Amino acid sequence: MDKSDLTKIQWYPGHMTKALRMMRENLQLVDVLIELLDARIPNSSKNPDIDELAKNKKRIVVLNKADLADEKGNMAWKAHYEKLGFEVAVTNANGGAGLKQVEALARQLMAEKIARGKARGRLIVPIRAMIVGVPNVGKSTMINRYAGKNMAKVADKPGVTKGKQWINISKDFELLDTPGILWPKVDGGLNLAITGAINDNILDREKLALALIEKMSYDNIAERYKFQPHPEDTPDQVLLKISEVRGFKLKDGGADLLRTAVIFLDEYRGGKLGRLTLEKPQVNLDEEPGEQPQNG
Repeated sequence: MDKSDLTKIQWYPGHMTKALRMMRENLQLVDVLIELLDARIPNSSKNPDIDELAKNKKRIVVLNKADLADEKGNMAWKAHYEKLGFEVAVTNANGGAGLKQVEALARQLMAEKIARGKARGRLIVPIRAMIVGVPNVGKSTMINRYAGKNMAKVADKPGVTKGKQWINISKDFELLDTPGILWPKVDGGLNLAITGAINDNILDREKLALALIEKMSYDNIAERYKFQPHPEDTPDQVLLKISEVRGFKLKDGGADLLRTAVIFLDEYRGGKLGRLTLEKPQVNLDEEPGEQPQNG
């Protein structure tokens, strides 16, 4: 299978340049940067442009969609970013798990500012945070969960949030939502495409499904589709078998591999194929965490 066109994915719509400029202009208005990563692909979903933007800002790394990643992978990535000196929260914005921890970490990082303000007689010292991340990582879903209502647009596709939105979460906590941004030369484009951060309409979804099958344990496939692939089966053979099991046929009787691929990808993205982390750091989980460098 030739995946060369998938590993060199380029998708950088014009609005992303505008979004990056808007983020840069508004960074001075915020105290904390909340950087959402996809817990299944934390490395691929980490935009290097944000590292440059946030180098002088206090930052919280949020491993979102943790319910779709395996627990050991979540622990490994949390340990990895903590060793780099970040405050880290593990969340599932859809269900709301872990969101209180994000707000608590923001208050912890801004404790000195809050104390100074109150020492000067201010009853309310607001914390302003900017939420950033690649498309479809769950920024708007997180904001809606915080606010308790649909204040930010949400869709299971990239590119929904087009402009900045200030959201009052409480009397002393405000969030600035921003559009999802990729970077012009995408490293990890294959993983971003598999998880839905890149518009499916520009991709060969059959090749994408085959690439995902190659990364998966066949046990996950067996549990979902009720057949056990042979260990030596190629991804092409597995996708064909899934098509046969599901009964997806073309008018001429041949296997409808495109329909199979689309549904297979949707089921992975929806967690129906089990919790699967596509990339993991080299972290010794048995080590005791050492002294952490200063955040910010």
